[in-house]
Amino acid sequence: MDVRHRCAQIDGHRIFYREAGPADAPVVVLLHGYPTSSHMYRHLIPLLADRYRVIAPDYLGFGQSDAPGVDEFDYSFDSLAGIVDSLLSELGATSYAMVVQDYGAPIGWRLALAHPERITAIISQNGNAYEEGFVAEFWDPIWNYAAHRSPETEDAVRPALGLDAIRWQYLHGVPRPELVSPDTWVHDYALIQRPGNAEIQLKLFRDYVTNRAIYPPLQEYFRTSNVPLLAVWGRNDEIFAAAGAEAFRRDLPDSQIHLIDGGHFLIESHLDVVAGYVRGFLGEVTGSAKS
Repeated sequence: MDVRHRCAQIDGHRIFYREAGPADAPVVVLLHGYPTSSHMYRHLIPLLADRYRVIAPDYLGFGQSDAPGVDEFDYSFDSLAGIVDSLLSELGATSYAMVVQDYGAPIGWRLALAHPERITAIISQNGNAYEEGFVAEFWDPIWNYAAHRSPETEDAVRPALGLDAIRWQYLHGVPRPELVSPDTWVHDYALIQRPGNAEIQLKLFRDYVTNRAIYPPLQEYFRTSNVPLLAVWGRNDEIFAAAGAEAFRRDLPDSQIHLIDGGHFLIESHLDVVAGYVRGFLGEVTGSAKS
């Protein structure tokens, strides 16, 4: 399938996105995690584009999108979600399923809370929505940094911007690490190293606590909307634990939960497994033929 690489001007910023599939097909929006971009979906997009119009944006400050400094743009999950929302409106995507991973979850949750009528289905690949999902060893330094900003608390989280930490995100919990291309962490690290980008990421680290605050209204949205949900989750993830996937059943009893023997970036090691579940699920909820 042809994948088109495009840009749009949104609120004065150049936003890059990948798009594939028929223009009149049901829309699937792919929302990426930290520290990557729509690049993480480069192999999944062609596997969905035979049936769906697939849109995968790079957030402001990530990937091929503009990255104004923190003195030029107020980076927060609210502001990033607002730009994605404007991009989707610009592209005429007013009804869509969404795939969320890591940072893609709080951005997707804001879209759902702002426009619940637009969301046809949710696929969460290690995209957290419950307190149970947080692995304390990973998250405690981030909570501490948000609550008590100082040189000491910043020093505790700065290693997350380094090559070793980014490589770890891709390889931890992966039974066959040789399946994960080194291009992933080298690509992400190079973009994080752009001048001023560390400050962008540190500001988002501090803002992550705001995502916990939207969990109660989000869970109420789950209960009242009964939105179709699939969680296909790397059960060995040491950032978002498998309990975060299982918690969806509390508010969405009919949700489909699949725990896979993999890590945080599951599609890098288990692409065919994830794609199979996603295609089957979307086929059910959109009325398309099943895989």
